[in-house]
Amino acid sequence: MIFKPEFESQPLNSKASNQDLNNDPLKSKFSYDGITPRADLFGAEQNKEENRLVANGDYLIGLGSYDMTGPAAGVNMMGYANFEQVTGGIHFRLRARTFIVAEEGPQGARFAYGELYNEENVAISGIHTCWSGGLFAICNVFGIVRRDVENAGINRSPSAYLFNPPEERAKYQNNVDTLMTLLKFVDKSNGKSIGAFSWFATHGTSMSRDNKLISGDNKGAAARLFEDWFTFGNTNFSTSSQTRLNTTSRAFCQSNVGDVSPNVLGAFCLDSGKPCDFNHSSCHGNDQLCVGRGPGYPDEILSTKIIGERQFQKAVDLFTSAKDEITGKIDYRQVYLNFTDIEVVLDGNKVVKTCPAALGRDLLRGLLTGRAFLVSSKINVFWKTVRDAIKEPSQYQVDCQKPKTVLLDTGEMFWPYDWAPAILPIQILRLGKLVILSVPGEFTTMAGRRLREAVKETLISYGNGEFNDDIQIVIAGLTNTYSQYVATFEEYEQQRYEAASTLYGPHTLSAYIQEFKKLAQALARGDKNVGRGANPRYDLLTEGTFAVVEMFQGDKWISAYDDDDLCLYFKWDGPLLSSGFYGLATIEWEVPKGRVWGFIG
Repeated sequence: MIFKPEFESQPLNSKASNQDLNNDPLKSKFSYDGITPRADLFGAEQNKEENRLVANGDYLIGLGSYDMTGPAAGVNMMGYANFEQVTGGIHFRLRARTFIVAEEGPQGARFAYGELYNEENVAISGIHTCWSGGLFAICNVFGIVRRDVENAGINRSPSAYLFNPPEERAKYQNNVDTLMTLLKFVDKSNGKSIGAFSWFATHGTSMSRDNKLISGDNKGAAARLFEDWFTFGNTNFSTSSQTRLNTTSRAFCQSNVGDVSPNVLGAFCLDSGKPCDFNHSSCHGNDQLCVGRGPGYPDEILSTKIIGERQFQKAVDLFTSAKDEITGKIDYRQVYLNFTDIEVVLDGNKVVKTCPAALGRDLLRGLLTGRAFLVSSKINVFWKTVRDAIKEPSQYQVDCQKPKTVLLDTGEMFWPYDWAPAILPIQILRLGKLVILSVPGEFTTMAGRRLREAVKETLISYGNGEFNDDIQIVIAGLTNTYSQYVATFEEYEQQRYEAASTLYGPHTLSAYIQEFKKLAQALARGDKNVGRGANPRYDLLTEGTFAVVEMFQGDKWISAYDDDDLCLYFKWDGPLLSSGFYGLATIEWEVPKGRVWGFIG
């Protein structure tokens, strides 16, 4: 997705200020004067009631926002797989909100957007709105105060959550994560705030499957309320969009949202008004009759505003109370993985594997959001016929995905193009004590908790004292690509909607945890350019190279060093036997004197 960034910060009016930045690559690669020098990042400290992190450091900060609203008529929304749900108006516009964070100096590490950036230090994350038209999503380019948000989300698959071990559930008060994490940006030159980004898990499904208005749903509403409050000191929905464009960026980002619904009143049967079946979210076996109710029921626009207001009000609370500053380095690691065939070592050294992608039959079951579009008692024969006509799953796939009953064998369907992703990116971004895990899907509440805990333990274990219990881990959901849901192994057993949509089989979460731990080890130890690669045994690359350092000269990149040079090392950590196809590849470059900039490939 390409958009024109409008960076919102104090202009640099003095010649000295402009000249100071003229030689900095962050500024020279953009045609704007709005980069804020020496901005501070604010958050707060941690205790039992409030989990808050704050900062103390000088960073270069850039913020932006731009309209990305799609066609307001005649485009299928596809948010609920409802073929009749075609755009027919606008609730409010969709915006892309972005931030850049960089260490001071021309060689400072940074992450965000622009020519200096690539897939390693850029994160593009959707907030999950089903009302954009043509499958667009509001995107935030990433980058800490934490408190509970009350009554903005409930677990929509509570019976599946109960499949998790009792001793694990006992560690948490709720079956959803209620903490909002907020990162505040302040211009050090004048003390004024220039923006804020927050993370909180609740689905953008306050609007129903019958809605035809383009909308950012509750998170878009929260961002709009926050930006209006900051600009005008009120929460009026009717302020001038042109005036708002000239203010700052406030983004409400998504987290481990997989099983969290904003329809906080619960799910009820349309015919009887009674609560839906606890285990299957159905009414007398009919999934279509089970629909979630938001706090403004039956007015879904009111529900959207209320859930947005609850997030906005907590964000204002965090924003106004943030006092301390975040310090520390900016760093990042990213790798692409073939999730259809990852060997996962479980406790006890048992080795299992992920599967080619597949969607399960229970994908069609109703939820608190009313996703079902067929009646489950009538779909089995019909969908089996449709499935087998398109692609009957192989026996390997049937066995690998159990107990999931394969509805669509998307991982083995390649015509006219691949039906599901196989190669996925995972990414870690670090900003001082804040660590952001960019995940390409929707983790359930417990799946996200396990991932955060595993990464935190890894960073502390391998960080040589650099990381401690103060480190804050945030999951940025739906980031860099989309691969449906990620449920825990235990939740997978019940095969509700989230488990049926966990593409790569019962060990999907274990694979994510294993590979994120490898990435966290590389970050903690300072290892660079770590990636999952093909076994070099099968291609000697004679008169070639497994690694290259390129330098930009004139208008093109030229090769400067390769694995035949004494300063560049290619290291392989994979299966000892020749049967292994993939492993962990690390490229290390000892930068020779006089060399200050390059690209390792």
